[in-house]
Amino acid sequence: MKLLVTGGAGFIGGNFIHDTLERYPEDIVVCVDKLTYAGNMETLFPIYDNENFHFEKADIADAPAIKAIFEKHKPDVVINFAAESHVDRSIEDPGIFLTTNILGTQVLLDASREFGVKRYHQVSTDEVYGDLPLDRPDLLFTEETPIHTSSPYSASKAGADLLCQAYSRTYKMPLTISRCSNNYGPYHFPEKLIPLMLINAMQDKPLPVYGKGENVRDWLYVVDHCRAIDLIVRNGTPGEVYNIGGHNERTNIDVVKTILRQLGKSESLINYVTDRPGHDMRYGIDPAKINKELGWLPETKFEDGLHLTIEWYKNNESWWQNVLDGEYQNYYDKMYGDR
Repeated sequence: MKLLVTGGAGFIGGNFIHDTLERYPEDIVVCVDKLTYAGNMETLFPIYDNENFHFEKADIADAPAIKAIFEKHKPDVVINFAAESHVDRSIEDPGIFLTTNILGTQVLLDASREFGVKRYHQVSTDEVYGDLPLDRPDLLFTEETPIHTSSPYSASKAGADLLCQAYSRTYKMPLTISRCSNNYGPYHFPEKLIPLMLINAMQDKPLPVYGKGENVRDWLYVVDHCRAIDLIVRNGTPGEVYNIGGHNERTNIDVVKTILRQLGKSESLINYVTDRPGHDMRYGIDPAKINKELGWLPETKFEDGLHLTIEWYKNNESWWQNVLDGEYQNYYDKMYGDR
């Protein structure tokens, strides 16, 4: 099978490519990435020489470029991880989120239709559902929960989901959608909560925590998420939405304190800062549907996954240091400049 994976130089997409090539050595993976600030070619370095891996630098909103890639590689499956995803950035500049997340999705859908792709999969987020009250732990997001967005980012992802559902109904496209909770693990861009906190803690720098740190997130180890997507792509029912959750709800401050404990650092490093506008209070996903239909459940306990994540960042300082220094943005030219 030939898979075209967009956003494959990013966090979740990169982990998905690593896992796919390891588990399915006969499959071919074509990675398409624009290499914006969150796209890091160093993430793909361990598989750079794999003969079944190909890289194409392109913007998913660039229709001619995407059409040329489809003509060249003729993929069987398209998995769209590509997205502008940082909420704070969406508040500052909503336009790029609409362009990439909605118009880019439309370009991929049109190309997939034209070239007869056997399965298109849209990687979405639980943030399209809005948030849940802190005093109702019994409430969880299901696939039937109404969309109720809180930020330009989540609105753009919801718009892409609705577009996918429209293409499924209008054009009978064989597509699926997954909505996941917060991921964590190797290759996570350092502006996100867990890598930001653990890198700052390792360097004895202040740990900026929004508000009082009471916001609750459902944490999902990235490899568990990748395995769920793989199941959906290969065995999921076309036209369906699948929620992927980790059964690991934690307040942000609990996450931060757990990181400090595992690193043996003092809680005096915590620095409470002004909360961001429209900050969702709680996310919680019910993965009953994907469990019932495809047999998936998360395998990684939060403390175990966090330990694996911390050890990876300890052992891969050059990766995150290059991100902090901005050096990673020159890596594409180093790898492909003479090719």
